[in-house]
Amino acid sequence: MKLMVVGGGGREHAIIKKLKQNPTVTEIFALPGNGGIAADATCVNIGAKDIEKIVAFATENAIDYAVVAPDDPLVLGCVDALNAVGIPCFGPDAKAAIIEGSKVFSKNLMKKYNIPTATYEVFDDPAKAAEYLQTAPIPTVIKADGLALGKGVVIATTREDALDAVRSMMEDKVFGESGNQIVVEEFLTGPEVSVLAFTDGETVVPMVSSMDHKRAGDGDTGLNTGGMGTIAPNPYYTADVAKVCMETIFIPTINAMKAEGRPFKGCLYFGLMLTPNGPKVIEYNCRFGDPETQVVLPLMETDLLEAMMATTNGTLKDTDIRFSSGSACCVVMASNGYPGKYETGFEMTIPANLDGEVYVAGAKIIDGKLCTGGGRVLGAVATADNLADAVLKAYGLVPKIHFDNAYYRHDIGKRALDAGKE
Repeated sequence: MKLMVVGGGGREHAIIKKLKQNPTVTEIFALPGNGGIAADATCVNIGAKDIEKIVAFATENAIDYAVVAPDDPLVLGCVDALNAVGIPCFGPDAKAAIIEGSKVFSKNLMKKYNIPTATYEVFDDPAKAAEYLQTAPIPTVIKADGLALGKGVVIATTREDALDAVRSMMEDKVFGESGNQIVVEEFLTGPEVSVLAFTDGETVVPMVSSMDHKRAGDGDTGLNTGGMGTIAPNPYYTADVAKVCMETIFIPTINAMKAEGRPFKGCLYFGLMLTPNGPKVIEYNCRFGDPETQVVLPLMETDLLEAMMATTNGTLKDTDIRFSSGSACCVVMASNGYPGKYETGFEMTIPANLDGEVYVAGAKIIDGKLCTGGGRVLGAVATADNLADAVLKAYGLVPKIHFDNAYYRHDIGKRALDAGKE
């Protein structure tokens, strides 16, 4: 089979490495891929949002199956366009991808179908939002309605911060049209959990849970990033919590989307908070999370392509999807300065035969050499029978990987390990 994976980050590298394990796969194209992905797939210089060129490439190269991994092309209808020319895909169509594409849609969906989430108000007028915030409980959470590269959420700890967020989103348009509407919602407390789930629109199969580390600095300090590391499974996500989530969140969400005429097929990401009043949804994503994918897929024992095709074909209930009982840890190595200003173009050295995986997120080939090409450069990933050993192994990989200006957190997994001692 000839496969095409749309996207070019660490998530896509993890997906490609897993897909390569299927013996029927003869070739994988990555659009656009990156310098590190080039070792495992044929990279094609077509941007993930260039739907017209993606479809043309897929038809010209007789692609048998496509995986559309990032949010933007999904929301823009990449799956719809590929399906229209007869190419089956992993991922939701545009009607279903709105669950991530519009925060207003997803909040209203949860309200309509009694899916537990934070209380909220929606505004399309900055003056009315500002008026509401004069008396709203603080802290509060301000979210841009549309996609904003994962940066469209502000946790405002003062009234002035909240008003600044409204101004920047709605008046200064820092996120463009994504800030035409905003959601102001209740600030929830409790451990956060990420759960990715395969679904074919009828059946939902959660994958192993994970814990992301969003802040740039040790001890969860510094600016928010796209993720500085992850561990799986998440110790707070017990069997009892999983049962509650399945009954009150996962199945109701799949059924709600079906009832709305928007059946969801692909990977649905549930961002959850385990509050004192039970699990609640913070956000939905319409695709594999990044970097959660980098710890979830190494623990997957079932063939990934088989699972993906089951979501496309509507046969998920007949597919045995299994995950190992072990643990995984991903330490992100970034360019120093990320998520602010940083330099790129430094040569990277990644030894062969490491006892783990390296998923490259931001790299390019310069004069035949692999060089840094982004803020998050790579994820060093290890698995083990238990979390403590997985963390130890992942951090054992880091000193073996070299590039100038490398930066990483030293405490990925600490919170999870401490939780296990409670």
